[in-house]
Amino acid sequence: MARYLLIAASSGIGQATAAQLRSAGHELVTTARDATKIDPDLVLDATDFDAVDAAVAGAGPLDGIAAFAGSMVLKPAHLTSREQYDSVIAASLTTAFATVRAAGRHLRGGGAVVLVSSAAALAGLANHDAIAAAKAGVIGLTLSSAATYASQNLRVNAVAPGLTMTPLTENLTATEGSRKISESMHALGRLGEPDDVARAVVFLLDPANDWITGQVLGVDGGLSHVRPKMRG
Repeated sequence: MARYLLIAASSGIGQATAAQLRSAGHELVTTARDATKIDPDLVLDATDFDAVDAAVAGAGPLDGIAAFAGSMVLKPAHLTSREQYDSVIAASLTTAFATVRAAGRHLRGGGAVVLVSSAAALAGLANHDAIAAAKAGVIGLTLSSAATYASQNLRVNAVAPGLTMTPLTENLTATEGSRKISESMHALGRLGEPDDVARAVVFLLDPANDWITGQVLGVDGGLSHVRPKMRG
């Protein structure tokens, strides 16, 4: 069985990924910013380069790392404060960069890194300006670092979820009307569940899929690329 480090494992998708990996018999090391949602192996600020580096170094031999940190600010750019912008960039892009940086330093024998982008980075969605900027940065990081670390057999991929039913997004589906609007934007007519995205993360972590790198896997019900005909 493999050994994985899950950063920000307290997120909805992180918890689902941990459950799937454990059920398959894999060994996990988990981190979270605090211990209120899960009982992590390590309390970690994933925006802290040195702390992430120490976490990876101290986790023992690893087959892969997945990072799930993120935040949600839905505003047009002109209504987004500098503080809100900085928070979104730190939560999504800085944490992803810190993860890749530490993986490149310590996974010298190869392995897998899986990052989390968003369908908002692949399609123009109104009022997602800061999120789209951060998550598009994650895609650029995925592509560049996949090229950088290919020589050490370190694979870097990302998932790009659509709207997924997690605590982070619950305000977007708080009413029946808002939920129906969100569902209608997804070609398959439903919102994602954490397990939908977790299965993709598990797939990309799996050493059996070691000929896949530099890919961004949309797990989004068609949101980013598919425009279906209207449902009757």
